[in-house]
Amino acid sequence: MLLTLPDVLLKEELTSIRGLLKQAQWIDGRNTAGAQAAQVKNNQQLAEQDPLLANIRGIVLQALHRDPLFFSAALPDKILPPFVNRYAGQNNHYGFHVDSAMRSMPDGSARVRADVSATLFFNDPDEYDGGELVVQDVFGDQRIKLKAGSIVIYPSSSVHAVTPVTRGERLASFMFIQSMVRDAAHRRMLFDMDMALVRLRQQHGETAEVVQLTGIYHNLLRQWAL
Repeated sequence: MLLTLPDVLLKEELTSIRGLLKQAQWIDGRNTAGAQAAQVKNNQQLAEQDPLLANIRGIVLQALHRDPLFFSAALPDKILPPFVNRYAGQNNHYGFHVDSAMRSMPDGSARVRADVSATLFFNDPDEYDGGELVVQDVFGDQRIKLKAGSIVIYPSSSVHAVTPVTRGERLASFMFIQSMVRDAAHRRMLFDMDMALVRLRQQHGETAEVVQLTGIYHNLLRQWAL
């Protein structure tokens, strides 16, 4: 499932992040790439030890934890601490690749299975040319370039790329999520059911039928959750 969610970040959160990034010292983005991806990765990112990264991670994770649509779509169990990257100048693209299935926590304490990948945009599309996230799926290439504060989530198993930035800079956070529900088709069915339940509540309230369907949703979640 590929899904875009607007306004995940509040205006003041976005302003804070943009202010922090004015102080950024960027390093080679290949430091966090696997062997295959490193051959086609040409961008920059914040170093793991950079105190700016910890501040931005806190803001991003707070925003994700309060967003009900993000929770419904990803059903997150673990979120690898988000990274922050930059595409500009000579470091301006990322060729087609697949995200590694297993990612190590920065402190080495555990591994996170990458079921869902996400990109949270920090600047608006008119601030740069190019820089589209291209995700290949059965319906063809999906090209995504969202307004600042919006996020796109997509299967980590998908082949994807970032097209060259030819003007300005593209600033974003990217992250990997281990879902409570490992199977992508099951996650999609649960999300569709959850959204249908939201609409039914809005139209009819908490009827007996809505309560029964809500029970079915949670029973499926219990069955499919790891």
